Amino acid sequence: MYMNEFYVTKANGEKELFDYKKLEGSLKKIDASEELIAEVVSEVSAEAKNRSLITTQEIYRLAFSILRKKHKPIAVRYSLKKAVAQLGPTGFPFEKFVAEIFKAMGYSTIIDQVVEGKCVPHEIDVVAWKEKELIMTEAKFHTDFNLKSDLKIVLYVKARYDDIFGKDYFFGGENRKLTEGWIITNTKFSTTAIQYGQCQPALKFIGWNYPYNNNLHNLIERYELIPLTALTSLTISEKSLFLLRGIILSKSLLDENLLKEVKFDDKKIKSIKDEVEALCAHCRRSFSGK
Repeated sequence: MYMNEFYVTKANGEKELFDYKKLEGSLKKIDASEELIAEVVSEVSAEAKNRSLITTQEIYRLAFSILRKKHKPIAVRYSLKKAVAQLGPTGFPFEKFVAEIFKAMGYSTIIDQVVEGKCVPHEIDVVAWKEKELIMTEAKFHTDFNLKSDLKIVLYVKARYDDIFGKDYFFGGENRKLTEGWIITNTKFSTTAIQYGQCQPALKFIGWNYPYNNNLHNLIERYELIPLTALTSLTISEKSLFLLRGIILSKSLLDENLLKEVKFDDKKIKSIKDEVEALCAHCRRSFSGK
């Protein structure tokens, strides 16, 4: 279907023949139409033909630029992984984002806690509870997509949970014992980390594409938890302003009073709200509590 053949340079410096099916596959995952997929791949191919060297990051930027012109909601879904990485650099907004995921699943949450283990105190990024469950979570945030949570990190976290298991902790008005320890990362786990985790029933790993179902990408899409960093109607400085105020989710910006507090004019407010509602089919209803 596509006649141009060209080589791309991967993040590790290796060169390989560009695989059109990978780009098509990534666009299919975000529900792009066959017509839109064909247009994007064709235009990326035509642009790449005019360059002597092109990287995978440039392929991504080209595809995003084309999608942004043709279909903004699809463009945002395409950039979702990057949007989550932009919650940095400190990682604290990512902890709040993880807490929002737990809330969407029906848990009560609190972040940035210090709990006493059997031997030493431990800093816990996110604590979540409901009914008889108590989950403590390590949120491993990376701005670099190529960084993985490896076996060393997993063993370190497991040792912390071992010191916590069996003790009573007072959350949600009652004493509870830890039922599961989670590790959530916005990138990937190494093969050995996953292998180790599969032998530890009290540990749960969630990465960008791991496990196959109920991974981070799945959860974001299922509960429509689009971070505001994904919005094309906000500048980088405007996104930073909201993050500093503890506002993480795009659907929070449906609050017109919040937008007026930062002195946005009516045109800007309409642009933001229109984009949020286009991205999130049920956000208006859930935001209003109806």
